[in-house]
Amino acid sequence: MIRTAALDALPVREAVPALLSALDDHGTAVLCAPPGTGKTTLVPLVLAGLVGGGSRRRVVVAEPRRIAARAAARRMAWLLGEQVGGAVGFTVRGERVVGPDTVVEVVTTGVLLQRLQRDQELTGVDVVILDECHERHLDADTVAAFLLDVRETLRPELRLVAASATTDSAGWARVLGGAPVVEAAGVSYPVETVWAPPARPVRPPHGMRVDPAQLTHVASVVRRALAERAGDVLCFLPGVGEIARVAGQLGGVDAEVLQIHGRAPAAAQDAALSVADHRRVILSTAVAESSLTVPGVRVVVDSGLAREPRVDHARGLGALATVRASRAAGRQRAGRAGREAPGAVYRCWAEAEDGRLAAFPAPEIRVADLAQFALQAACWGDPEATGLALLDPPPAGAMAAAREVLVAVGAVDPAGGVTARGRRMARLGLHPRLARALLDGSAALGARRAAEVVALISEEPPREYGDDLAGAWRRARAGGDGYAARWRTEARRLERAVSPAGRTAETGAGAAPRTPLGCGTAAGDQPPDPRASNAGGADSSARPAFEERGPGRSHDLSASPAFEARGSGRSPGSGAAPDDGAAGLIAALAFPERVAKARGESAFLMANGTAAELGDGSRLRSAPWLAVAVADRPPHSASARVRLAAVLDEDTARVAAGHLLTDGEEVRWEDGDLVARAAERLGAIELAVRPLRSPDPALVRAALLDGLRSEGLGLLRWSPDAVTLRSRLGFLHRTLGGAWPDVADDRALVERADEWLEPELSRARRCADLGRIDAGQALNRLLPWATGEAGRLDELAPERLEVPSGSRIRLDYSAEHGRPVLAVKLQELFGLAQTPRVAGVPVVVHLLSPAGRPAAVTSDLASFWQGGYRAVRAELRGRYPKHPWPEDPATAEPTRHTNARLRR
Repeated sequence: MIRTAALDALPVREAVPALLSALDDHGTAVLCAPPGTGKTTLVPLVLAGLVGGGSRRRVVVAEPRRIAARAAARRMAWLLGEQVGGAVGFTVRGERVVGPDTVVEVVTTGVLLQRLQRDQELTGVDVVILDECHERHLDADTVAAFLLDVRETLRPELRLVAASATTDSAGWARVLGGAPVVEAAGVSYPVETVWAPPARPVRPPHGMRVDPAQLTHVASVVRRALAERAGDVLCFLPGVGEIARVAGQLGGVDAEVLQIHGRAPAAAQDAALSVADHRRVILSTAVAESSLTVPGVRVVVDSGLAREPRVDHARGLGALATVRASRAAGRQRAGRAGREAPGAVYRCWAEAEDGRLAAFPAPEIRVADLAQFALQAACWGDPEATGLALLDPPPAGAMAAAREVLVAVGAVDPAGGVTARGRRMARLGLHPRLARALLDGSAALGARRAAEVVALISEEPPREYGDDLAGAWRRARAGGDGYAARWRTEARRLERAVSPAGRTAETGAGAAPRTPLGCGTAAGDQPPDPRASNAGGADSSARPAFEERGPGRSHDLSASPAFEARGSGRSPGSGAAPDDGAAGLIAALAFPERVAKARGESAFLMANGTAAELGDGSRLRSAPWLAVAVADRPPHSASARVRLAAVLDEDTARVAAGHLLTDGEEVRWEDGDLVARAAERLGAIELAVRPLRSPDPALVRAALLDGLRSEGLGLLRWSPDAVTLRSRLGFLHRTLGGAWPDVADDRALVERADEWLEPELSRARRCADLGRIDAGQALNRLLPWATGEAGRLDELAPERLEVPSGSRIRLDYSAEHGRPVLAVKLQELFGLAQTPRVAGVPVVVHLLSPAGRPAAVTSDLASFWQGGYRAVRAELRGRYPKHPWPEDPATAEPTRHTNARLRR
């Protein structure tokens, strides 16, 4: 029996007529409705004609998370007085509950994305609702873009609704082709804000780390809320690890402590989402922010933290990062306390900090690994994704890195077109790296073993499983926890997908007709929801990104002797147990640039050039080689931390990362001299070296230039005359420019080596040979000989200047102010009325005492004789009585001698 009273109480009912009108007129609409109004439950039932008396239509509702999809289906079925699988069903990764009479199907966006690739027309579907589109998950944005493409080219009658509690309604309306915006008023109760910052400062989050003091403070605020308020408490934390730590600190509270996150068993999730007759504390990740209604909640405790993906393309590392939650997320979280009655939100930060928070979370397309998106776009027929209607375009650098990965694993050709192998990868519903590992690993290990390891990597095991991939594999096989159950389900799905029977099903009678656009799963496949990936123990969709260097290509491993022993249970090379060898093979196939060679106790160097370190107590510390499946790099650290890895042998590394193998001459500048050797490398890992007796002269010259760039032109022989010549040329370049060369900058001079360091540079073979090159003689080659100006060097910038005493004094052109300096004894300038000039520039005169010590500095001798000289004379004539100190220096005879010498 339909629960009419419950349906009539949903506030969104008032907006339904406007929504129906918008869809009739435009075919698309944006529905903005606060949480609890019924947009996720009533609207699909009305559009399907299950309530309200409308015509019967098939409706697909796309939710960002599995837990939300199941909960929404159960709620709609309850409103209809039915069980799930009747008129309302759901499909998520590894679970499908639908029946022949199902007209409303709730799916994850990942499932819908696969379905679109298999059947672009969505045959039989009349309406698609994209729920919680404000969260801006990558697969949701992709689904929206594909659906708009379908409406424009194949099925203009397909209706599309973008629904959210708080979203960029104008942006979505624009993307949906000017869709009307329908707003529903919600019935929300007042929520009091209580600011509850820590008493003492806590360290801000960095990487995946959250200050334990912050978590202790959150637990204390939960206890305070229990004491001060009635009703259940909903506490938001960034990830599974933080939930476990706070739960551990709530022992003894007078309430049941429950946990909601993507890894929680279905029974635990159901318990949290059901009405209870006792008080509860629900610790949740962002899944309860907008997608779920948790009954009985009157109080929210907000840690103010969230998880977002971050990708370091330069190092080939990616993971989740703990960040401050946005103000929009804070509003969503607070609203959970006012769904059923007046409530309160305890915010674990100071009110003054609130205004400094980001307004909205970053769209995932801006910060995530885009390899899977790029493959989906290539399968769709738009490898550059330039023709897709996206709220935010993908960053060019991230797309370039994604295409490199796809080319390396053989998913696309160099032009970006999808290959037959790429189409099969897309049908697996895995990240392209893991798809490559599954396909190639199955040939060497068999489908079952390859599928088990890939399933283990695709949703990382809990931290308590340890950092040893093979050990985690054994624990999952023997385990009875929730993770092990999900792992078995996913492993069976992947095994079916690559087995001969599974491949037959993909193209058999059960598969939907194909068009040139698509490459999805078979009709019976249940593709995994990308949201399920839990890097670092957080409930999120982010997958680590590991950029693959070099052009590379996929290898046929089945014929490789290095892998023959894997399938039979034997292991070559390192003597590793079969599980170790198989786990290492799969991890190396998925992340070949992250195979790592030991270079000290617990320290490794990965093929991508990044150092890696194991944690204390790891059994992998003595391994000669590792295949690193999961790693992250803490901020300000040069080394990555290994989170999950397997023992590897060199033979396996060579084949799995074969596209990174190089064997050739290496001539480079190292530790102050030239090093020439023949080297075999696996990326940045040195495998074997031998000295080179006759290296390629071109490589030698290039390495010597590198040495000059890194250590400077001081490697050449600089006599005093050469130093002076460089200073003189620098002065003329600054003063006259034109043909006079710029010789002040070492790097600029190195780039012009062809013009002045030849032929000596090409004859050099080591650092000592550079030291024999006369820099002054070489610099002469840069003089403007062709114009004839070179002959005026001594005229325009003389090395010495004759003064009235007859002495020829060396000019210093190296002063920081850029003007030549004449340092001369004061008595030698008697009678000189005007300051000497060089190339039209007055020199700076350093007047010296008879002992050669500085007495005065001037650029205007006339003024000095008239004023400054008197003070100098008064100070120095008593100190140097043997030297002349005339009252009128303008008429005195210049001299470098004493009075006695002058009288002779």
